[in-house]
Amino acid sequence: MSATQRSATSGAESATYEPRTVRRAMLAGSLGTLIEYYDFSVYGYLAVVIAPQFFPSEEPAAALLATLAVFATGLVVRPVGGVFFGWLGDRWGRRKALVSSVLCMGVASSATGLLPTYSQIGVTAAVLLLLCRLMQGISTGGESVGAYTYIYESAPPRRRAFLGAVTPIGSNLGFMFAAATAGVISALATKDQMADWGWRLPFLMAVPLTLFCLWARLRIEDTPEFEEAARRADIPTAPIREVLSTHRAALLQSIGLSMAQGGAIFLGLTYIGIHLTSDLGYDSTQVLWLSAGVVLVTVLLMVPAGWLAARFGSRRILMFGLLGFLMTAYPAMMLMDRHNLALAGAAYLLFMLSSAFVQVPAASLWPHLFERRVRFTGMAIGYNIGTVLAGGTAPYIAAFLVQRTGNQLSPAFFVMTVCVIGIGALLTVRKDVGAKMG
Repeated sequence: MSATQRSATSGAESATYEPRTVRRAMLAGSLGTLIEYYDFSVYGYLAVVIAPQFFPSEEPAAALLATLAVFATGLVVRPVGGVFFGWLGDRWGRRKALVSSVLCMGVASSATGLLPTYSQIGVTAAVLLLLCRLMQGISTGGESVGAYTYIYESAPPRRRAFLGAVTPIGSNLGFMFAAATAGVISALATKDQMADWGWRLPFLMAVPLTLFCLWARLRIEDTPEFEEAARRADIPTAPIREVLSTHRAALLQSIGLSMAQGGAIFLGLTYIGIHLTSDLGYDSTQVLWLSAGVVLVTVLLMVPAGWLAARFGSRRILMFGLLGFLMTAYPAMMLMDRHNLALAGAAYLLFMLSSAFVQVPAASLWPHLFERRVRFTGMAIGYNIGTVLAGGTAPYIAAFLVQRTGNQLSPAFFVMTVCVIGIGALLTVRKDVGAKMG
Protein backbone atom coordinates (compact mmCIF):
# COMPACT_ATOMS: atom_id res chain seq x y z
CA MET A 1 0.00 0.00 0.00
CA SER A 2 1.32 3.44 -0.96
CA ALA A 3 1.89 6.28 1.49
CA THR A 4 -1.04 8.06 -0.07
CA GLN A 5 -3.36 5.14 0.56
CA ARG A 6 -2.02 4.63 4.09
CA SER A 7 -2.75 8.25 4.93
CA ALA A 8 -6.25 8.09 3.53
CA THR A 9 -6.96 4.77 5.21
CA SER A 10 -5.67 5.81 8.62
CA GLY A 11 -7.72 9.00 8.47
CA ALA A 12 -10.86 7.06 7.64
CA GLU A 13 -10.27 4.48 10.35
CA SER A 14 -9.66 7.07 13.08
CA ALA A 15 -12.77 9.07 12.17
CA THR A 16 -16.16 8.38 13.74
CA TYR A 17 -19.40 8.00 11.78
CA GLU A 18 -22.68 8.76 13.54
CA PRO A 19 -25.77 7.35 11.73
CA ARG A 20 -27.66 10.64 12.04
CA THR A 21 -24.69 12.56 10.62
CA VAL A 22 -24.40 10.10 7.74
CA ARG A 23 -28.10 10.52 6.88
CA ARG A 24 -27.81 14.31 6.89
CA ALA A 25 -24.72 14.09 4.69
CA MET A 26 -26.54 11.90 2.17
CA LEU A 27 -29.44 14.37 1.96
CA ALA A 28 -27.28 17.50 1.72
CA GLY A 29 -24.97 15.99 -0.88
CA SER A 30 -27.67 14.61 -3.15
CA LEU A 31 -29.83 17.77 -3.06
CA GLY A 32 -27.08 19.90 -4.57
CA THR A 33 -26.51 17.53 -7.47
CA LEU A 34 -30.27 17.41 -8.01
CA ILE A 35 -30.34 21.19 -8.47
CA GLU A 36 -27.20 21.15 -10.62
CA TYR A 37 -28.55 18.62 -13.09
CA TYR A 38 -32.07 20.03 -12.95
CA ASP A 39 -30.77 23.32 -14.32
CA PHE A 40 -28.35 21.58 -16.67
CA SER A 41 -31.06 19.44 -18.26
CA VAL A 42 -33.81 22.08 -18.28
CA TYR A 43 -31.62 24.09 -20.64
CA GLY A 44 -31.15 21.04 -22.85
CA TYR A 45 -34.80 20.00 -22.80
CA LEU A 46 -35.95 23.53 -23.68
CA ALA A 47 -33.17 24.30 -26.18
CA VAL A 48 -35.59 24.12 -29.11
CA VAL A 49 -37.87 26.70 -27.40
CA ILE A 50 -35.05 28.91 -26.08
CA ALA A 51 -33.14 29.10 -29.38
CA PRO A 52 -35.38 31.63 -31.20
CA GLN A 53 -35.76 33.75 -28.03
CA PHE A 54 -32.05 34.57 -27.88
CA PHE A 55 -30.69 33.61 -31.31
CA PRO A 56 -33.32 34.44 -33.95
CA SER A 57 -32.34 33.01 -37.32
CA GLU A 58 -33.94 32.05 -40.59
CA GLU A 59 -32.21 28.71 -40.20
CA PRO A 60 -33.58 26.84 -37.12
CA ALA A 61 -30.59 24.49 -37.06
CA ALA A 62 -28.21 27.46 -36.77
CA ALA A 63 -30.19 28.93 -33.86
CA LEU A 64 -30.21 25.55 -32.12
CA LEU A 65 -26.46 25.16 -32.59
CA ALA A 66 -25.91 28.64 -31.12
CA THR A 67 -28.05 27.72 -28.09
CA LEU A 68 -26.14 24.49 -27.60
CA ALA A 69 -22.84 26.37 -27.97
CA VAL A 70 -23.84 28.58 -25.01
CA PHE A 71 -24.72 25.36 -23.18
CA ALA A 72 -21.22 24.03 -23.86
CA THR A 73 -19.55 27.35 -22.97
CA GLY A 74 -21.01 27.14 -19.49
CA LEU A 75 -19.17 23.89 -19.03
CA VAL A 76 -15.89 25.14 -20.47
CA VAL A 77 -15.42 27.27 -17.33
CA ARG A 78 -16.10 24.33 -15.01
CA PRO A 79 -12.38 23.67 -14.42
CA VAL A 80 -12.05 27.28 -13.22
CA GLY A 81 -14.80 26.69 -10.69
CA GLY A 82 -13.32 23.31 -9.88
CA VAL A 83 -9.92 24.81 -9.07
CA PHE A 84 -11.48 27.46 -6.82
CA PHE A 85 -13.93 25.21 -4.98
CA GLY A 86 -11.34 22.42 -4.81
CA TRP A 87 -8.90 24.78 -3.09
CA LEU A 88 -11.69 26.00 -0.81
CA GLY A 89 -12.76 22.45 0.07
CA ASP A 90 -9.26 21.08 0.73
CA ARG A 91 -8.01 24.19 2.50
CA TRP A 92 -11.03 25.40 4.50
CA GLY A 93 -13.47 22.52 4.56
CA ARG A 94 -15.92 20.55 2.42
CA ARG A 95 -18.98 22.19 4.01
CA LYS A 96 -17.96 25.75 3.11
CA ALA A 97 -17.35 24.75 -0.49
CA LEU A 98 -20.72 22.99 -0.78
CA VAL A 99 -22.69 25.90 0.70
CA SER A 100 -20.91 28.41 -1.57
CA SER A 101 -21.36 26.37 -4.75
CA VAL A 102 -25.09 25.75 -4.35
CA LEU A 103 -25.74 29.42 -3.54
CA CYS A 104 -23.89 30.55 -6.66
CA MET A 105 -25.65 27.94 -8.78
CA GLY A 106 -29.11 28.85 -7.51
CA VAL A 107 -28.62 32.54 -8.28
CA ALA A 108 -27.46 31.78 -11.84
CA SER A 109 -30.33 29.38 -12.51
CA SER A 110 -32.98 31.74 -11.18
CA ALA A 111 -31.56 34.70 -13.10
CA THR A 112 -31.87 32.75 -16.36
CA GLY A 113 -35.63 32.63 -15.89
CA LEU A 114 -35.78 36.42 -15.55
CA LEU A 115 -33.74 37.36 -18.63
CA PRO A 116 -35.18 39.64 -21.32
CA THR A 117 -35.18 38.17 -24.83
CA TYR A 118 -33.59 39.26 -28.11
CA SER A 119 -36.79 40.99 -29.20
CA GLN A 120 -36.65 43.15 -26.07
CA ILE A 121 -32.99 44.21 -25.78
CA GLY A 122 -31.28 42.76 -28.83
CA VAL A 123 -27.95 40.97 -28.70
CA THR A 124 -27.50 41.95 -25.03
CA ALA A 125 -29.99 39.20 -24.21
CA ALA A 126 -27.65 36.57 -25.63
CA VAL A 127 -24.73 38.09 -23.68
CA LEU A 128 -26.71 37.93 -20.43
CA LEU A 129 -27.68 34.33 -21.14
CA LEU A 130 -24.02 33.53 -21.68
CA LEU A 131 -23.05 35.22 -18.39
CA CYS A 132 -25.67 33.20 -16.50
CA ARG A 133 -24.37 29.99 -18.04
CA LEU A 134 -20.79 30.95 -17.16
CA MET A 135 -21.76 31.61 -13.54
CA GLN A 136 -23.66 28.34 -13.43
CA GLY A 137 -20.68 26.55 -14.98
CA ILE A 138 -18.26 27.93 -12.38
CA SER A 139 -20.50 26.82 -9.53
CA THR A 140 -21.07 23.34 -10.94
CA GLY A 141 -17.30 22.97 -11.21
CA GLY A 142 -17.32 22.40 -7.47
CA GLU A 143 -20.77 20.92 -6.91
CA SER A 144 -20.63 17.33 -8.17
CA VAL A 145 -17.09 16.64 -6.99
CA GLY A 146 -17.90 18.31 -3.68
CA ALA A 147 -20.86 16.00 -3.22
CA TYR A 148 -18.80 12.95 -4.23
CA THR A 149 -16.10 13.93 -1.75
CA TYR A 150 -18.47 14.79 1.07
CA ILE A 151 -20.54 11.61 0.82
CA TYR A 152 -17.46 9.40 0.37
CA GLU A 153 -15.81 10.82 3.49
CA SER A 154 -19.03 10.89 5.52
CA ALA A 155 -19.85 7.22 4.89
CA PRO A 156 -18.24 4.38 6.86
CA PRO A 157 -15.46 2.88 4.69
CA ARG A 158 -17.23 -0.45 4.17
CA ARG A 159 -20.43 1.28 2.97
CA ARG A 160 -18.86 3.80 0.61
CA ALA A 161 -19.52 1.92 -2.63
CA PHE A 162 -23.18 1.35 -1.75
CA LEU A 163 -23.85 4.85 -0.37
CA GLY A 164 -22.01 6.31 -3.35
CA ALA A 165 -25.26 5.73 -5.24
CA VAL A 166 -26.82 8.70 -3.42
CA THR A 167 -25.05 11.36 -5.51
CA PRO A 168 -25.94 9.96 -8.96
CA ILE A 169 -29.48 9.31 -7.71
CA GLY A 170 -29.68 13.02 -6.91
CA SER A 171 -28.31 14.07 -10.29
CA ASN A 172 -30.66 11.78 -12.20
CA LEU A 173 -33.65 12.90 -10.16
CA GLY A 174 -32.65 16.39 -11.27
CA PHE A 175 -32.86 15.27 -14.89
CA MET A 176 -36.19 13.54 -14.26
CA PHE A 177 -37.65 16.48 -12.36
CA ALA A 178 -36.57 18.80 -15.17
CA ALA A 179 -38.19 16.63 -17.83
CA ALA A 180 -41.39 16.29 -15.80
CA THR A 181 -41.55 20.03 -15.08
CA ALA A 182 -40.95 20.94 -18.72
CA GLY A 183 -43.47 18.27 -19.78
CA VAL A 184 -46.22 19.60 -17.50
CA ILE A 185 -45.70 23.19 -18.61
CA SER A 186 -45.50 22.15 -22.27
CA ALA A 187 -48.76 20.21 -21.94
CA LEU A 188 -50.62 23.05 -20.20
CA ALA A 189 -49.29 25.95 -22.27
CA THR A 190 -49.78 26.61 -25.97
CA LYS A 191 -46.82 26.87 -28.32
CA ASP A 192 -47.00 30.68 -28.21
CA GLN A 193 -47.26 30.68 -24.42
CA MET A 194 -44.20 28.43 -24.16
CA ALA A 195 -42.24 30.84 -26.35
CA ASP A 196 -43.50 33.87 -24.44
CA TRP A 197 -43.23 32.89 -20.76
CA GLY A 198 -43.59 29.13 -20.32
CA TRP A 199 -39.88 28.40 -20.78
CA ARG A 200 -39.07 30.67 -17.82
CA LEU A 201 -40.99 28.71 -15.19
CA PRO A 202 -38.67 25.67 -14.96
CA PHE A 203 -35.69 27.97 -14.33
CA LEU A 204 -37.55 29.89 -11.63
CA MET A 205 -38.21 26.59 -9.85
CA ALA A 206 -34.54 26.79 -8.84
CA VAL A 207 -35.48 29.35 -6.17
CA PRO A 208 -37.30 26.99 -3.74
CA LEU A 209 -34.93 24.13 -4.59
CA THR A 210 -31.90 26.26 -3.71
CA LEU A 211 -33.42 27.45 -0.44
CA PHE A 212 -34.19 23.87 0.58
CA CYS A 213 -30.66 22.73 -0.26
CA LEU A 214 -29.13 25.64 1.67
CA TRP A 215 -31.23 24.69 4.69
CA ALA A 216 -29.95 21.10 4.47
CA ARG A 217 -26.31 22.08 4.03
CA LEU A 218 -26.26 24.64 6.80
CA ARG A 219 -27.32 21.86 9.21
CA ILE A 220 -24.36 19.59 8.48
CA GLU A 221 -20.86 19.48 9.93
CA ASP A 222 -17.70 18.90 7.97
CA THR A 223 -16.70 15.34 7.13
CA PRO A 224 -15.13 13.19 9.87
CA GLU A 225 -11.94 12.79 7.82
CA PHE A 226 -11.50 16.53 7.31
CA GLU A 227 -12.25 17.34 10.94
CA GLU A 228 -9.72 14.72 12.05
CA ALA A 229 -7.14 16.20 9.66
CA ALA A 230 -7.87 19.71 10.93
CA ARG A 231 -7.25 18.55 14.51
CA ARG A 232 -3.89 17.16 13.40
CA ALA A 233 -3.15 20.32 11.34
CA ASP A 234 -2.76 18.08 8.28
CA ILE A 235 -4.19 20.62 5.83
CA PRO A 236 -2.46 21.37 2.49
CA THR A 237 -1.33 24.94 1.87
CA ALA A 238 -1.15 24.53 -1.92
CA PRO A 239 -3.45 21.63 -2.95
CA ILE A 240 -3.26 22.40 -6.68
CA ARG A 241 0.53 22.19 -6.70
CA GLU A 242 0.38 19.02 -4.62
CA VAL A 243 -2.04 17.37 -7.07
CA LEU A 244 0.10 18.24 -10.08
CA SER A 245 3.29 17.01 -8.43
CA THR A 246 2.17 13.83 -6.65
CA HIS A 247 -1.09 12.68 -8.28
CA ARG A 248 -0.46 12.97 -12.01
CA ALA A 249 -1.48 9.39 -12.80
CA ALA A 250 -4.71 9.68 -10.82
CA LEU A 251 -5.42 12.98 -12.56
CA LEU A 252 -5.10 11.43 -16.02
CA GLN A 253 -7.21 8.45 -14.98
CA SER A 254 -9.96 10.69 -13.67
CA ILE A 255 -9.95 12.74 -16.89
CA GLY A 256 -10.38 9.61 -19.01
CA LEU A 257 -13.15 8.22 -16.82
CA SER A 258 -14.91 11.58 -16.77
CA MET A 259 -14.79 11.81 -20.57
CA ALA A 260 -16.46 8.41 -20.83
CA GLN A 261 -19.14 9.07 -18.25
CA GLY A 262 -19.83 12.64 -19.34
CA GLY A 263 -19.81 11.98 -23.06
CA ALA A 264 -22.16 9.00 -22.95
CA ILE A 265 -24.55 10.13 -20.23
CA PHE A 266 -24.83 13.81 -21.12
CA LEU A 267 -25.53 12.90 -24.72
CA GLY A 268 -28.20 10.48 -23.59
CA LEU A 269 -29.85 12.89 -21.19
CA THR A 270 -29.72 16.06 -23.27
CA TYR A 271 -29.13 15.42 -26.97
CA ILE A 272 -31.40 12.41 -27.49
CA GLY A 273 -34.47 14.41 -26.47
CA ILE A 274 -33.50 17.11 -28.99
CA HIS A 275 -32.80 14.42 -31.60
CA LEU A 276 -36.19 12.76 -31.15
CA THR A 277 -37.98 16.12 -31.42
CA SER A 278 -36.01 18.10 -34.00
CA ASP A 279 -34.57 15.38 -36.23
CA LEU A 280 -37.15 12.61 -36.00
CA GLY A 281 -40.29 14.72 -35.54
CA TYR A 282 -41.72 13.20 -32.35
CA ASP A 283 -44.04 15.35 -30.22
CA SER A 284 -42.01 17.41 -27.74
CA THR A 285 -44.36 16.84 -24.78
CA GLN A 286 -44.36 13.08 -25.33
CA VAL A 287 -40.57 13.09 -25.58
CA LEU A 288 -40.27 14.97 -22.28
CA TRP A 289 -42.40 12.39 -20.49
CA LEU A 290 -40.51 9.61 -22.23
CA SER A 291 -37.24 11.10 -20.96
CA ALA A 292 -38.61 11.30 -17.42
CA GLY A 293 -39.66 7.64 -17.56
CA VAL A 294 -36.26 6.51 -18.85
CA VAL A 295 -34.46 8.41 -16.10
CA LEU A 296 -36.80 6.96 -13.47
CA VAL A 297 -35.86 3.42 -14.54
CA THR A 298 -32.20 4.44 -14.39
CA VAL A 299 -32.64 5.75 -10.84
CA LEU A 300 -34.33 2.51 -9.76
CA LEU A 301 -31.31 0.58 -11.05
CA MET A 302 -28.86 2.63 -8.99
CA VAL A 303 -29.54 0.94 -5.66
CA PRO A 304 -28.75 -2.55 -7.03
CA ALA A 305 -25.78 -1.03 -8.88
CA GLY A 306 -24.49 0.26 -5.53
CA TRP A 307 -24.94 -3.17 -3.97
CA LEU A 308 -23.06 -4.78 -6.86
CA ALA A 309 -20.25 -2.24 -6.55
CA ALA A 310 -19.96 -3.03 -2.83
CA ARG A 311 -20.10 -6.77 -3.51
CA PHE A 312 -17.81 -7.10 -6.53
CA GLY A 313 -15.85 -3.84 -6.54
CA SER A 314 -16.45 -0.48 -8.17
CA ARG A 315 -13.82 -1.08 -10.83
CA ARG A 316 -15.50 -4.23 -12.17
CA ILE A 317 -19.00 -2.74 -12.25
CA LEU A 318 -17.72 0.41 -13.94
CA MET A 319 -16.07 -1.71 -16.64
CA PHE A 320 -19.37 -3.55 -17.14
CA GLY A 321 -21.21 -0.24 -17.57
CA LEU A 322 -18.73 1.19 -20.08
CA LEU A 323 -18.84 -1.99 -22.16
CA GLY A 324 -22.63 -1.77 -22.07
CA PHE A 325 -22.60 1.74 -23.55
CA LEU A 326 -20.04 0.67 -26.14
CA MET A 327 -22.21 -2.21 -27.37
CA THR A 328 -25.66 -0.59 -27.25
CA ALA A 329 -25.04 2.96 -28.55
CA TYR A 330 -25.30 2.17 -32.27
CA PRO A 331 -28.25 -0.27 -32.21
CA ALA A 332 -30.17 2.05 -29.86
CA MET A 333 -29.71 5.05 -32.14
CA MET A 334 -30.71 2.92 -35.12
CA LEU A 335 -33.96 1.76 -33.47
CA MET A 336 -34.95 5.35 -32.65
CA ASP A 337 -35.22 6.11 -36.36
CA ARG A 338 -38.15 3.72 -36.97
CA HIS A 339 -40.90 6.37 -36.67
CA ASN A 340 -42.51 4.56 -33.76
CA LEU A 341 -42.56 6.33 -30.39
CA ALA A 342 -42.85 3.13 -28.36
CA LEU A 343 -39.87 1.62 -30.17
CA ALA A 344 -37.95 4.88 -29.79
CA GLY A 345 -38.67 4.80 -26.05
CA ALA A 346 -37.44 1.21 -25.80
CA ALA A 347 -34.29 2.18 -27.71
CA TYR A 348 -33.74 5.17 -25.44
CA LEU A 349 -34.05 2.91 -22.40
CA LEU A 350 -31.64 0.41 -23.96
CA PHE A 351 -29.11 3.21 -24.40
CA MET A 352 -29.49 4.46 -20.81
CA LEU A 353 -29.53 1.09 -19.01
CA SER A 354 -25.75 1.19 -18.66
CA SER A 355 -25.89 4.61 -17.02
CA ALA A 356 -26.48 3.31 -13.49
CA PHE A 357 -23.55 0.89 -13.80
CA VAL A 358 -21.24 3.75 -14.76
CA GLN A 359 -22.36 6.57 -12.48
CA VAL A 360 -22.69 4.63 -9.22
CA PRO A 361 -19.32 2.84 -9.14
CA ALA A 362 -17.55 5.95 -10.44
CA ALA A 363 -18.93 7.93 -7.49
CA SER A 364 -16.85 5.86 -5.06
CA LEU A 365 -13.93 5.13 -7.40
CA TRP A 366 -13.02 8.74 -8.16
CA PRO A 367 -12.48 9.80 -4.50
CA HIS A 368 -10.50 6.60 -3.92
CA LEU A 369 -7.95 7.67 -6.53
CA PHE A 370 -6.83 10.69 -4.48
CA GLU A 371 -5.41 11.15 -1.00
CA ARG A 372 -7.65 12.97 1.47
CA ARG A 373 -5.34 16.01 1.53
CA VAL A 374 -6.06 16.85 -2.12
CA ARG A 375 -9.14 14.76 -2.85
CA PHE A 376 -11.48 17.67 -3.59
CA THR A 377 -8.95 19.51 -5.77
CA GLY A 378 -7.77 16.41 -7.63
CA MET A 379 -11.29 15.29 -8.44
CA ALA A 380 -12.35 18.82 -9.37
CA ILE A 381 -9.56 19.22 -11.91
CA GLY A 382 -9.80 15.74 -13.44
CA TYR A 383 -13.58 15.43 -13.45
CA ASN A 384 -14.16 18.89 -14.91
CA ILE A 385 -11.51 18.66 -17.61
CA GLY A 386 -13.08 15.39 -18.76
CA THR A 387 -16.52 16.97 -18.65
CA VAL A 388 -15.34 19.91 -20.77
CA LEU A 389 -13.69 17.66 -23.34
CA ALA A 390 -16.58 15.25 -23.83
CA GLY A 391 -19.52 15.88 -21.49
CA GLY A 392 -20.80 19.42 -21.91
CA THR A 393 -19.76 19.45 -25.55
CA ALA A 394 -21.57 16.15 -26.28
CA PRO A 395 -24.90 17.61 -27.49
CA TYR A 396 -23.11 20.20 -29.62
CA ILE A 397 -20.76 17.62 -31.15
CA ALA A 398 -23.69 15.29 -31.83
CA ALA A 399 -25.77 18.02 -33.51
CA PHE A 400 -22.73 19.12 -35.50
CA LEU A 401 -22.01 15.56 -36.67
CA VAL A 402 -25.58 15.07 -37.85
CA GLN A 403 -25.61 18.42 -39.65
CA ARG A 404 -22.27 17.85 -41.38
CA THR A 405 -22.63 14.17 -42.28
CA GLY A 406 -26.39 13.86 -42.71
CA ASN A 407 -26.12 10.59 -40.76
CA GLN A 408 -28.58 10.44 -37.85
CA LEU A 409 -26.53 7.62 -36.31
CA SER A 410 -23.22 9.50 -36.20
CA PRO A 411 -23.57 10.48 -32.49
CA ALA A 412 -23.30 6.78 -31.63
CA PHE A 413 -19.70 6.77 -32.84
CA PHE A 414 -18.92 9.65 -30.49
CA VAL A 415 -20.29 7.62 -27.57
CA MET A 416 -18.26 4.59 -28.61
CA THR A 417 -15.09 6.69 -28.85
CA VAL A 418 -15.36 8.17 -25.36
CA CYS A 419 -16.16 4.73 -23.92
CA VAL A 420 -12.97 3.33 -25.43
CA ILE A 421 -11.06 6.19 -23.78
CA GLY A 422 -12.72 5.41 -20.44
CA ILE A 423 -12.00 1.70 -20.70
CA GLY A 424 -8.36 2.48 -21.46
CA ALA A 425 -8.15 4.72 -18.40
CA LEU A 426 -9.85 2.14 -16.19
CA LEU A 427 -7.40 -0.56 -17.27
CA THR A 428 -4.56 1.54 -15.84
CA VAL A 429 -6.23 1.73 -12.42
CA ARG A 430 -4.79 -0.87 -10.06
CA LYS A 431 -7.15 -3.72 -9.30
CA ASP A 432 -7.03 -3.05 -5.55
CA VAL A 433 -8.41 0.47 -6.13
CA GLY A 434 -12.18 0.27 -6.03
CA ALA A 435 -12.09 -3.32 -4.78
CA LYS A 436 -14.83 -4.62 -2.50
CA MET A 437 -15.97 -1.98 0.00
CA GLY A 438 -18.89 -3.81 1.53
